[in-house]
Amino acid sequence: MNWITPRWWYRRAVKPPLAALVLKPASWLWTRATARRFAVTEPLDPPVPVICIGNLTVGGAGKTPIVREITGRLIASGLAAHVLSRGHGGRLSGPVHVDLSVHDAGDVGDEPVMLARDLPVWIATDRPSGVQAAADGGAQVIVMDDGHQNPSVRKALSLVVVDGETRDGEWPFGDERVMPAGPLREPIAAGLARADGVIILLPADLKKADPELVALFGKTPILIARLEPAGPPPSGPQIGFAGVGKPWKVERALKAAGCDLVFFAEFPDHARYDEATLERLAARAKAAGAGLVTTEKDWMRLPPAWRERIVAWPVRARFETEKALDALLAKAISPRP
Repeated sequence: MNWITPRWWYRRAVKPPLAALVLKPASWLWTRATARRFAVTEPLDPPVPVICIGNLTVGGAGKTPIVREITGRLIASGLAAHVLSRGHGGRLSGPVHVDLSVHDAGDVGDEPVMLARDLPVWIATDRPSGVQAAADGGAQVIVMDDGHQNPSVRKALSLVVVDGETRDGEWPFGDERVMPAGPLREPIAAGLARADGVIILLPADLKKADPELVALFGKTPILIARLEPAGPPPSGPQIGFAGVGKPWKVERALKAAGCDLVFFAEFPDHARYDEATLERLAARAKAAGAGLVTTEKDWMRLPPAWRERIVAWPVRARFETEKALDALLAKAISPRP
């Protein structure tokens, strides 16, 4: 998307904003199109297990850190686990095995480049061909970044990531409207019906998941994970910026981690930073006697020269329900009867 996520999407209002009412007919069309896609698509039966990490909303739930953690966990258990991404924001359609000596974010997207620093990653806009390429490339199990609403590949396990931050008037699903009237990709009930589990991802400073949110998922198995900084933010005054699904959450997390944040700029998800934009940020930082800090994902989209001038602040997902996660993974990768 090339616009900043509307923050009103994530607020439960007594009176819906005018924009939500105007866009409601479009949300009906979106819902029908998604349902029809599942009704008419015959999924590929993949040669290896596919574990899908998806969500019910447009973005900002934290899928990619979960993908990184689960794939690393599978590799640590001795499996050749590969990531499959759609490669959003990249010019290549794939299937392509991401090679950091050849590819950058402009080729394959920011998230694949970020993940490829640690993991084997493939990108493909056509998921079945991507699954086949990864399997042919040696994958014993494939972790698919996004795709819960994509019926083209049969999943051995489909986990839905939910943003567990329920403060400052925010709710992960807002008023439960489907886009563009709200943040949902499909009605909650429809998405949960295909989910094998829900991962509630909490920020580092939130003690526990909201009981009302937990109750929403009924009998669907719930896993709890926490998004934690991989290290402290840079010291001294900082100008922060982010182009992610919920950029305001980055600002909140930096402050919670103790960053002396004097200004924060929000950009659209997967924003391309041109020279003029970066020069404006640098000028503001110089005037404030501050450094520049951004997310690891944003840092991947920066021109190489700017990476030396801007600090990346990475985060990692850590599961608090490890045994429950391992049980779901073991079931998914076990040989078929």
